[in-house]
Amino acid sequence: MRVILQRVTSSSVVIDGKCVGKSGLGYMLLVGFTHDDTEKDIDYMIDKIIHLRVFSDKDGNMNLSLEDVKGSILSISQFTLYADARKGRRPSFIEAMRPEKATILYDLFNQKLKETGIPVETGIFGADMKVTLTNDGPVTICLESRK
Repeated sequence: MRVILQRVTSSSVVIDGKCVGKSGLGYMLLVGFTHDDTEKDIDYMIDKIIHLRVFSDKDGNMNLSLEDVKGSILSISQFTLYADARKGRRPSFIEAMRPEKATILYDLFNQKLKETGIPVETGIFGADMKVTLTNDGPVTICLESRK
């Protein structure tokens, strides 16, 4: 499982001209799955995301977590995180989990995030989405559930 985490002051996702999800201070997450990802990967990633200390404390040091700042999350499905563009001009997506399985894990990921008490909004799996964000810092971190 891969997640691109961006610390944001705000983010939103629009589908067919309608805003379907947004967040304030917190994270905009791009979330992708590969073939052998399981609920164990989701649990690891959720723990990492909510406890990662990347928000500034009163001294300007990154010492506070999403929980500490009472932030929110906009979660966006993103199969292209598993694109392989090393050969040729067209990326291969064979490492991305098939949509019929990935949508189940994506929904589980978002459900478990919500169960932590953090406000979570999402895009729509497989939709053509227009995502807007104001990256704070900028802080962008690539997370992997496995080595």
